Amino acid sequence: MTAIDSHIEEVRITCEICMKEVPLHEATIPEVVDYIIHFCGLECFEEWKSQQSEVETLERKSAS
Repeated sequence: MTAIDSHIEEVRITCEICMKEVPLHEATIPEVVDYIIHFCGLECFEEWKSQQSEVETLERKSAS
């Protein structure tokens, strides 16, 4: 690590599911229609997708 690198703060973001803070360069970053969301790994991303599917199913049932 150079002297310049040691003075740069690492950008950290919060996982959308578990709220764990992770370095931005390590986050899974799926782009959604109007915004970007971050996940600490594939397990949290899969959990989010599962939750989104459940919400869409409920919305379709209530619209019928």
